[in-house]
Amino acid sequence: MNQFKILHIVTSLGDGGAEGVLTRLCTTDKKNENVVISLMAPAKYSDLLISNGITVKHLNFNRGKLTIRGLYRLYKEIKSSEADAVQTWMYHSDFFGGALARLAGIKNVFWNIRHSNLDINKTKKSTIYIAKLCALFSRFIPSKIICCAEQAKQSHIGIGYYERKMIVIENGYDLSRFHRIHVDKLSVLNEEFKSLELKVRPLIGMVGRYTPEKDHNNLLQALHLLSSKECDFFIVLAGTGVDNDNKALLDLIEHYKLSDKVLLLGPITDIPLLMNHLDMHVLSSSSEGFPNVLAEAMACGTPCISTKAGAAERIIGNSGWLVPTNNPENLADAIYDAIHEFELCKEKWNERRMIAEQRIKDNFSIEVMIDKYNEVWTN
Repeated sequence: MNQFKILHIVTSLGDGGAEGVLTRLCTTDKKNENVVISLMAPAKYSDLLISNGITVKHLNFNRGKLTIRGLYRLYKEIKSSEADAVQTWMYHSDFFGGALARLAGIKNVFWNIRHSNLDINKTKKSTIYIAKLCALFSRFIPSKIICCAEQAKQSHIGIGYYERKMIVIENGYDLSRFHRIHVDKLSVLNEEFKSLELKVRPLIGMVGRYTPEKDHNNLLQALHLLSSKECDFFIVLAGTGVDNDNKALLDLIEHYKLSDKVLLLGPITDIPLLMNHLDMHVLSSSSEGFPNVLAEAMACGTPCISTKAGAAERIIGNSGWLVPTNNPENLADAIYDAIHEFELCKEKWNERRMIAEQRIKDNFSIEVMIDKYNEVWTN
């Protein structure tokens, strides 16, 4: 069978869920030739794609600044690519990349939606404007609109996206990379944890970059409430912007009197290793599309506590705890219940770990995701 050439256009290859899915898709898909254009400068996933043989071109646009000259450069790249199909990622790439692909004569254009909703209080006005512009042109530009979750599909239909073109393809994961391994907290992470005595308390973690949608304030407020119950714990926070240079985050930690219970790791590369060290993973988001970190933790046998943001409920099922968004009291109660079970009901906890692991194996493999993308691209 002849290979199709798929040109992916993405706003950035920085630290984010869409960028991670794009990278997994391109590096695992062996049926097609995948080429990536990033509108911005090289970032987190650039080297990983290139090291796996994927051609990556960076247009080095300045954030928030699209110029006529820049758009013309993008048009020329699309025109010269001789791609069979263009797959765009995120709103700006959907609109500008999709429209320019059409102008370049490419008929097979596919958009990708990663947000479950557009919270006007936590989303840039420019992003909301572009999303609504996409809605107006969704009948004409894309052949299909791929959504990461059913909630994302329904919320975008609600703002005017053309329903007949919308389909759902859930994220998939490389289970040869994300799986349970035996680790010794005190030996493997000893340098990172500065010899902290982690044996005496459960180790909680949250992986997520510092953005309003991740709602770190919600998490820290919940942990403050948890501390008042004389519940012992320690939490590590990882992700872009989650480090000791982030004064706003440090101020929050100090405000909630958690300085002795929180460690900031910043961005990490070996997520499977971290997930295997955690006793449980928590996600405090107010808004999500398809939260990858939940599936990645569960694939490693790490139970999750999460807000009902995006597809969190679909991912967790009956394997963990789900609470409303923006409710630190409920989140604190759920973490407390998880810690209680972890400490006092080992048999039940081990069963929960197996249920979480099996749920990802049964529903979210990378092979299923790739097959679904190929079916859309080639039909």
